[in-house]
Amino acid sequence: MTKKQKFPFLLGSKWTATKKVDGWRHFQVANRKNQGKWVYAEMVAACDPNVRFWMNAKLLQDNSQWQPGWQSLKEIEAIETESGS
Repeated sequence: MTKKQKFPFLLGSKWTATKKVDGWRHFQVANRKNQGKWVYAEMVAACDPNVRFWMNAKLLQDNSQWQPGWQSLKEIEAIETESGS
């Protein structure tokens, strides 16, 4: 029996950072890599492909830092208001 892949839909997924990262909020996962029990995602800014970094994919599950899809500023503010941030 094959082992279930962690984060199977990670590659190509789009994310919005609740706080700017290197001046940007909208990112897409360009690559993934498995290192032992960890899965890493290479994040690339939607508006500047030169802005890229690797992060533990598990951090994308933290809704206080990342939202799935590309959210508008109004949507981000509404989420922050709901969560009491």
